[in-house]
Amino acid sequence: MRILITGSSGQIGTNLGLHLQAQGHYVFGIDKRQNTWTTEIETLLQDLSTPQRSFQHGIGHVEYPSNLDAVVHFAAHAKVHELVEQPDRALENITMTFNVLEFCRQNNLPLIFSSSREVYGDIHRYITEESYADFAFTESPYSASKISGEALIYSYAQCYGLRYLVFRFSNVYGRYDNDLERMERVIPLFIRKIGNREPITVYGKDKVLDFTYIDDCVSGVARGLERLVNGEIKNHTINLAFGQGNSLVNMAKFIGEALGVEPNMTIEPARVGEVTHYVANIGKARALLDYQPTTSLRDGLRKAVEWSTNWWESNQ
Repeated sequence: MRILITGSSGQIGTNLGLHLQAQGHYVFGIDKRQNTWTTEIETLLQDLSTPQRSFQHGIGHVEYPSNLDAVVHFAAHAKVHELVEQPDRALENITMTFNVLEFCRQNNLPLIFSSSREVYGDIHRYITEESYADFAFTESPYSASKISGEALIYSYAQCYGLRYLVFRFSNVYGRYDNDLERMERVIPLFIRKIGNREPITVYGKDKVLDFTYIDDCVSGVARGLERLVNGEIKNHTINLAFGQGNSLVNMAKFIGEALGVEPNMTIEPARVGEVTHYVANIGKARALLDYQPTTSLRDGLRKAVEWSTNWWESNQ
């Protein structure tokens, strides 16, 4: 396969790109920043959030590789609380998705889109089946940008015959996610702070989320990509997660356990716009993709701690 990945310098984009290359596929990346993890993925530096008009061969008159088989659209501003403070970045997410959709439309390419469990809102009703999402419960500009992206995709499927898979991810963690100077993510932040014996703050004593180890996530996306390109499946929205919930308090304790350090933990109320309960129904992923996540949060955090510790030590 010949695959274009937007957001190829991010955590999931980097892991997916390297995985596909290891399987013998060609990967071309687009991102507005250099990949700090690897030089193995050919990457075009381009900001996809600016308005574009010409899409026949590339975006903004930039030539992309020919004979592509699919586009994987991961590029987005992804920090929920930051988009509460800077809602204009949610609009940029929508613009990015529109630009990518136009490229796919004019080049007749199928699309994989990274959505989020945030589209379900703060689901005290515990509805997590894909077809029952109620967008009236949208909690933040970030979740609204993902809902808008999904709506655009569904409209392009109806109007232009776009073939797509939408994956709703949930708290993906693991390799290539600890560039904290660029974006703070809670698991690598806690690994660094607990490892340095610094205090941490947990926002939400009873917050329960579905944490997905990166290898499980990439396995699901790669299976979906292959089946979409081969014409086996198309036009589905699929939860991709571990399928079990864990509290942030437990997550912090598991990190401390892996580091051999007792966390110095302060608990505060959940922040505005953040989902406080989500456990994915992954039955559809199992049925369509033979998806079988294997890495529990405790085991995944042990791997994440080992990788982060080695990476920080080798880059001091």
